[in-house]
Amino acid sequence: MKELAELITKELSSVVDMIAAVVIAVALCRFLYGYLQNIFKQDNGSINQALRIQFGSSLALSLELLLGADILTTAIAPTWDEIGKLAAIAVLRTALNFFLERELKASEDDKPSGKKSSVSVEAQ
Repeated sequence: MKELAELITKELSSVVDMIAAVVIAVALCRFLYGYLQNIFKQDNGSINQALRIQFGSSLALSLELLLGADILTTAIAPTWDEIGKLAAIAVLRTALNFFLERELKASEDDKPSGKKSSVSVEAQ
């Protein structure tokens, strides 16, 4: 039974890692597409800000997914060495996520009122 739990946990961890990689890849493609689409427009500052916020939100999500995958990896009978590594990884990823979320909130607060997304910016 323990072997089955370890196998399921390791496979689930791998799936969560892959999902995080897909989130990052999709976010990067969307960012590059939006950036290249708007690069030749005269007033692209607010549009680029919306792209940065969307990309940053995706990175924050992927950091949370990766932390979850690391927790799953060490969930079944961890050694003290694995626990120490998980603690270091958790501290680093949590700190990165904290500062990223703070930057995103500050960026959203700086947005002019009435411009909630890149679609509404383009319509105006």
